[in-house]
Amino acid sequence: MAINYGELSDADLMKKVKTSDSRALEVLYNRYSPILFTLVKKIIGDHAAAEEVLIDIYVIIWRKSHFYDERSSNVYTWLISLARNKSVDALRRKKDPALQAEEYSDEYEDYFIIPRLSPEIDELDIKTAMSIKKNIEDALHKLTDAQQYVIYLAYYEGLTQSEIALKLKIPVQTVKSKVKIALSNLKENLLKGGE
Repeated sequence: MAINYGELSDADLMKKVKTSDSRALEVLYNRYSPILFTLVKKIIGDHAAAEEVLIDIYVIIWRKSHFYDERSSNVYTWLISLARNKSVDALRRKKDPALQAEEYSDEYEDYFIIPRLSPEIDELDIKTAMSIKKNIEDALHKLTDAQQYVIYLAYYEGLTQSEIALKLKIPVQTVKSKVKIALSNLKENLLKGGE
């Protein structure tokens, strides 16, 4: 009996990718490339560079799918985290000549790019994520401008708390406090929104 790949769950597709099933990777690409490209482009800012990073992401998925922990059943979160990590790394390398010259090794990729998800986090798939997108956007817009900005700097620009402190000319402890409060308020706003 022929497999209908389009009907497979994300987790089943990842299991097949782990066995070097290129058809499963193709379906995963078709399912996720629009959302991953949108995220990558938002971080990178350049269309052509974002396309290159997207290709790199799928090469990583193909080569490093064994890092995906099936116990988490969270393909969506793993792919989004992978795309964010790879994009931030590409952005940092673009901005810093010293990083451009640094060799990009498998060990570096395994440690800094590949996400490690706890099996205890809630499962999330692309359909659910798209259905709660409006609630998340509403919750973000309820944050103060300062709270939105520190989340933007940390998530989209990939700045560390020390780098945010330098950029904003405030102490690192203040940044830590701002991030903690912003995330707490975001969670509270989401819970008030019924999610």
